[in-house]
Amino acid sequence: MTTEKSQAKIRLQSSDNEVFEVERDVIKLSTTINTMLQDLGMDGNEAGDTEMGDPIPLQNVNAAILRKVIQWCQYHKDDPAPPEDSDNKEKRTDDIPSWDVEFLKVDQGTLFELILAANYLDIKGLLDVTCKTVANMIKGKSPEEIRRTFNIKNDFTPEEEEQIRKENAWCED
Repeated sequence: MTTEKSQAKIRLQSSDNEVFEVERDVIKLSTTINTMLQDLGMDGNEAGDTEMGDPIPLQNVNAAILRKVIQWCQYHKDDPAPPEDSDNKEKRTDDIPSWDVEFLKVDQGTLFELILAANYLDIKGLLDVTCKTVANMIKGKSPEEIRRTFNIKNDFTPEEEEQIRKENAWCED
């Protein structure tokens, strides 16, 4: 049984002016959009508040990335709320759900844009899985391998590199 509130839609406008109609219960994972809706008095608490109105501009997210964000939110809309973070809890990078692993098989540029969008839209779950994916790309690699992976130029002289290695020898065990 679908309620009227779950059918309510909002319109989101990407930085390249593409407009997306999205069900509120899909995009509720974004704290940023929820706050915008509350500030605009469109948080769905009033009876009959189902008009879409003007689109909400998202100047930091292009259409291709917004489409992916909406797809991720659609899949995860019924997930239970994540537990509160504990500062002393060890962060794991091997607990990415298989759907997310497949979803994030994208080029590096798209992955980094998804991280930026998840951060801007304050979608904790998406930010977590995208950052874990990048962490897994780094894990166990030498500095040279990391540079190759992310196309980073080495701007240290051999002497500077040797000095850094000596200063940090304790952490290479």
